[in-house]
Amino acid sequence: MSTPDRSIVVPHPTIALLRSASLSTAAQHEIERMILEGEIGPGSKLTEAWLSERLGVSRGPIREAFRMLEEAGLVRQEKNRGVFVRDIPLDEALEIYDLRAAMDELVGRRLAETITPEQMKAARGIVERMDVAARAGNGDEYHLLNLEFHDALVGFTGNRKLAGVYRKLVKELALFRRRNLRDQELLPHSAAEHRAILKAIGAGDAEQAGRAMFNHVMESKVRAMKGESARLPARARAGRKG
Repeated sequence: MSTPDRSIVVPHPTIALLRSASLSTAAQHEIERMILEGEIGPGSKLTEAWLSERLGVSRGPIREAFRMLEEAGLVRQEKNRGVFVRDIPLDEALEIYDLRAAMDELVGRRLAETITPEQMKAARGIVERMDVAARAGNGDEYHLLNLEFHDALVGFTGNRKLAGVYRKLVKELALFRRRNLRDQELLPHSAAEHRAILKAIGAGDAEQAGRAMFNHVMESKVRAMKGESARLPARARAGRKG
């Protein structure tokens, strides 16, 4: 009878599962980054083969990453067609804006009462970088800093449930908003709104801070509607008026 080769180590099923889960999560984060930073645009088809080669992992973790990204609202899976980056329609985007406005008002009110000097310093640093991007007309950089600013504020509240729901909505809306934040003429106005938000929070005025954040989102909603209207062909706009 042959003696088993004890030099061969068979991974424990739990360890193998953890490795697979870790790869899937890493793949999800990288694909999400590419989507949110505009490397992969709305409507683009995602293929296991291309991403497997690009990320250096097998197709199993890529498939699991697709499932997680679908749950996050960033991709859609169509039977017999494949996986696509979602293109958020205007009506859905407007619903998200309304939800965000209410949540941002809560964030503003909370932070006016609880923000620490260290948190305020971090937020000011992001806004200063936003000002630089706005003056340079760098819409892509501004878009990412805008996401970073609002993510930081919601994180500063310490409310994990709020942060979880908020971040999912923001990621979905980011697919829509990139089209408008690329408009260089809007950047200085948007940057000024962020400075006003920080001023109200720093002053400890809960009502003003909440109102500033609510109005900021609602003005973004109005700009989004105007931007989408401007993209419609003249005949389509005339039809809507009729």
